[in-house]
Amino acid sequence: MPHTIDAAGSRPDAAPGEGWTELASRAELRELLGEPWPVVIEKVHDRLTEQDLGILARSSFCLLATSDAGGNCDVSPRGDAAGFTHVVDPGTIALPERPGNRRGDSLHNILDNPHAGLLYLIPGGKEVLRVNGRARILTDAPFFDAMSHGGQRPALALLLEIDEIYLHCPASLRRSGVWDPASWPAAG
Repeated sequence: MPHTIDAAGSRPDAAPGEGWTELASRAELRELLGEPWPVVIEKVHDRLTEQDLGILARSSFCLLATSDAGGNCDVSPRGDAAGFTHVVDPGTIALPERPGNRRGDSLHNILDNPHAGLLYLIPGGKEVLRVNGRARILTDAPFFDAMSHGGQRPALALLLEIDEIYLHCPASLRRSGVWDPASWPAAG
């Protein structure tokens, strides 16, 4: 018998969680995933390499993940001309804060909880660079002039002290077809 889905995406004829089997422990998860290959663990580092710098120089887009003190998460897009991320030193990067919707969800979260993650993508490329660390919000620094764009110096910047960096496996990009125009849905 087919199930109906209401406007909210729920099945009115099903109890919440009906038919679900929830994972209960880290041990069960490890059993299902298996052990990670040593090369996956060994590729994690805490200082920018030449390869990382190359990706940052070519990237015009990243996603910023933050959470507030209560663990409520937010992911926000960040973008500008390729190379918009300023490398302060091998363990620190900065992103200019450009005018947007003025909500500042990520910035509010950073004031409560400094842990943040960045995921860099290069349109058409297979690299996915993940950078995790502790963020601060700056209102000025000597490198603000270098982050000017279109004659506008940023009023704020996110400074990230790097805890870990690594290249993600590009399998999700291949599977999704995200860079293949033939896989894109028609504009509606």
